[in-house]
Amino acid sequence: MDKTRLIGESPLFLSVLRTARLVAAADVTLFIQGESGTGKEVLTRHIHEQSPREKQILVSVNCAALPENLVESELFGHRKGSFTGADQDYPGKFRAAAGGTLFLDEISELPLPMQAKLLRFLEAGECQGLGETAPALVNVRVIAATNRNLYEMVQRGEFRADLYYRLNVVPLLLPPLRERIGDLPLLLRHFTSCLSRQHSATPPRYNKPVIKILQQYRWPGNVRELRNFCERMVVLFSDHDLTSENIPPEILHSEQTADSDSKSFILPEGGIKLETLERELIVQALSRTRGNRSRAARLLGLTRDTFLYRMRKHGIE
Repeated sequence: MDKTRLIGESPLFLSVLRTARLVAAADVTLFIQGESGTGKEVLTRHIHEQSPREKQILVSVNCAALPENLVESELFGHRKGSFTGADQDYPGKFRAAAGGTLFLDEISELPLPMQAKLLRFLEAGECQGLGETAPALVNVRVIAATNRNLYEMVQRGEFRADLYYRLNVVPLLLPPLRERIGDLPLLLRHFTSCLSRQHSATPPRYNKPVIKILQQYRWPGNVRELRNFCERMVVLFSDHDLTSENIPPEILHSEQTADSDSKSFILPEGGIKLETLERELIVQALSRTRGNRSRAARLLGLTRDTFLYRMRKHGIE
């Protein structure tokens, strides 16, 4: 299966791809934001392959998977004997990626002391491993990613503000699948075709009612969840004309309750202050979209101009 392809035609998704193509050649630090399963690593590989470093290595590191007591050694390396168990020199991920690209996934999970050391690297290109007496200059492009809101983490003191602003030189925000649901049929065909070849199976067939059910589901696991769903259908229902009976209950149940969920707000007995509620919803929408006003407007079902008017009305900058 081709894991480097970016599939989609929605304006939101195409806007991200256009920005990615522009910055691929610029060799600047990139920061990719998006929910789990939106394709942050796939986008990273695409950028690397479009960059001047395409013939060099791409090294991926999941910061959340690094043992806390070994984070510094894993990233920056160590000299033999620098700590118990260091029985040989280890170059670390930065040196392993020299000349190429280092992808730091789940950057939000990096411990605060290592955030300071990463900031030093981004500012000066200096890499100093444990037990080394002087830093070495290493030429690496860093692409960081997270599924969390780093800005909110900065406000809570959980992430360094100076590192956040240094990473945020060129932010790329991958939209969740529910915000580009028009791409679902295209993704469905792509995954079903690839997975059918992988499993030597005849592809199942999706009719319009089934596709409508799938488009009404919110896909919390995003494109990754859709791919897993397609694999399930290929394995269980090869060469079938799928019906609603073949759809997993969690997806079918979600579709059936969508209308009732949309009317679930009940006015409290004591009433509300509508102005206060409106202001709070605008602030939450901006926070959820990392300050992207167009997307925040869409979350509230408003045009961008109406959203900007209401921001000014409530004094929100």
